[in-house]
Amino acid sequence: MLYREVQTKDNSALAEIIRGVFTEHQAPTQGTVYTDPTTDALYELFRAEKSILWVAEDEGAKILGCCGIFPTPGLDEDCAELVKFYLHKDARGKGVGRALMEKCVASAKNLGFKKLYLESLPEFATAVNIYEKQGFKQLDQPMGQSGHDGCNIWMLKTL
Repeated sequence: MLYREVQTKDNSALAEIIRGVFTEHQAPTQGTVYTDPTTDALYELFRAEKSILWVAEDEGAKILGCCGIFPTPGLDEDCAELVKFYLHKDARGKGVGRALMEKCVASAKNLGFKKLYLESLPEFATAVNIYEKQGFKQLDQPMGQSGHDGCNIWMLKTL
């Protein structure tokens, strides 16, 4: 498995994986990353300062998922958002998600962040359980201005 930073050529494959996860779990699409126009241009989005998107690619060069760190507007200066954490169904249960999460936590620390925030949905209950095992705590309200008002689970982790 290769873990690397996002490249221009990854845009369509990652958008397909992300939207496929929503379809697979019958998750709402409005007010989420599903309809966010940046989902089709992740390479361009992650050119922002203090951001990084890690991509998992198998040895056959098939993109299997991604996870990133982004300085979402409205968050405290020492807090980044864990974003775009999606895996193709073929990659789940194989340590790919754990490796991506570890890369993101290390990147967040290297970028000077002290906290990680994330947003999710009840349809992704398995992921929420994993976040809790990784030290994320549920919040009563959202932080920052992600633009994803369809999300109703908000979590925070101190690094």
